[in-house]
Amino acid sequence: MFCCLWRTPATNMARGQQKIQSQQKNAKKQAESKKKHGHDQKAAAKAALVYTCAICRTQMPDPKTFKQHFESKHPKTPLPPELVDVEA
Repeated sequence: MFCCLWRTPATNMARGQQKIQSQQKNAKKQAESKKKHGHDQKAAAKAALVYTCAICRTQMPDPKTFKQHFESKHPKTPLPPELVDVEA
């Protein structure tokens, strides 16, 4: 009986060590996977900015936002031809 009680904590400690090692291995594996895929949020966000204002060089993701920008920031300048048909 005494022997059994004494061995239980040692078994739990060994499993705890295995758990820590498994977590470290998994974290390392995920970090390598992330590097391999090269997922970069800044690069993705920059690629999404496809419209550029010719006056102030501000970049926007879609024509609707571009038209809203142009109307609010450059009201005295006529709209570029690509924004005439866009509904804001």
